[in-house]
Amino acid sequence: MSLIPATILTGFLGSGKTTLLKRVLTEAHGQKIAVIENEFGEENIDNDILVADTNEQIIQMSNGCICCTIREDLRATLQDLAQKKRKGELNFDRVVIETTGLADPGPVAQTFFMDDEIAESFLLDSILTLVDAKHAAQQLNDRQEARRQVGFADQIFISKADLVSKDELEALMHRLRHMNPRAPQKVVHFGEVALSEVFDLRGFNLNAKLDIDPDFLKDEERDHSHHDPAHDAHCDHPSHAHDPASGAGHHHHHDDDVKSFVFRSDRAFDPAKLEDFLGAIVNIYGPRMLRYKGVLNMNGTDRKVIFQGVHQLMGSDLGPKWADGETKTSKMVFIGIDLPKDILLQGLEQSLV
Repeated sequence: MSLIPATILTGFLGSGKTTLLKRVLTEAHGQKIAVIENEFGEENIDNDILVADTNEQIIQMSNGCICCTIREDLRATLQDLAQKKRKGELNFDRVVIETTGLADPGPVAQTFFMDDEIAESFLLDSILTLVDAKHAAQQLNDRQEARRQVGFADQIFISKADLVSKDELEALMHRLRHMNPRAPQKVVHFGEVALSEVFDLRGFNLNAKLDIDPDFLKDEERDHSHHDPAHDAHCDHPSHAHDPASGAGHHHHHDDDVKSFVFRSDRAFDPAKLEDFLGAIVNIYGPRMLRYKGVLNMNGTDRKVIFQGVHQLMGSDLGPKWADGETKTSKMVFIGIDLPKDILLQGLEQSLV
C-alpha cells in the first residue's frame, strides 16, 4: 500500500481553520479525506456536514469523507485509520489533522518520524498555518503558540484581511516573512483556496527546492543590524502597544522570539565537521529549533546534499548533481525560538573546508 499523505492544519483560535476545512471537504475534488480533530464539538466541523453524530470515534460524512476524534492520542488514531484502510473497512485517500487553536504543531509533526509503524503508513506532506489578520499582531505579541505555529508553517494562509488596512496587512506579511521566510503567504477569503495550495505541497520532502523569499535576504542584511539582544532576554511579549497606523516603516520593534536567519557560503562544507557541529547544536537547542532546511555544497560529492529537521530530528539526502556552470552555494535557513544566531553562524563557518 502506498503511503497515505497527511496534512497538519494549524492556526490560532478563530483564524478560520474550520472554514477552510469545510470548504476542502465539500469541494467536488473526488478525493476521500479522513479528518482527525483533536477537539470535536459544535464549533469545529459543524454537524450539518455529518451524516450521523454517533458516539463512535469515526464518523462518516455525506461526501464519503470521514471524521474522527483523538480520544487517546494521535498515534493510536492514525494506526487505527491505517489498519481499517488496509482491511478495506474504510476508504480514504489522505488525512488532514486539525489541531486545537492552542496547539504546538511540533509534537504532531514528530509523530510521523519517531514512530516506525506510523512512518510505514503515512507521509507527512505539510503544515498549513492560518493567521487572522485582524488579531494577529496581538496574538503574535502575547502567545508563543501563535508564534510557533508560524515558525512551523510550510504555507501560511492569511484570513480576515478585508478587516484591516493595506498598511496593516503589509506590516503583518513583513513580520511573518521575518519569522518564517520559507513559507509562501496567501491571503484567503472565507477559506476559498485552490486544492493545489493545500495538498501535495511536499513541505517535508527532502528535495532541492529551498523556498526562501529573495527579498527576505535583502531585508535580513538591512534590518537585523538594529536588533536589541537585551530585549530578547527579558521580553515576555505582553502586547507592546504597537501603533498599527505606524505602517510599514516600523516593523522591527516586534522583537519576536521566533525568528529565522539564513546562512550562505560558496565554500564547501567538510562533512565530518558539519555533522559534529549540527549534532552538538541539535543536542543543546533542539527543542527551540522549529524548522531548519538547506541545500548544501559538500566536499567530496558532485551532488547537492539536501537536509532538514524538526526539533531534534534531522535527516539528509543526496539531491541532483550541480549543473555545469552553476555556482555551488550552500543555503540554509533556521527558524527557531531565541536561537543563538552568532554561535550558529560561527560554527557553520568553521565547518567549511
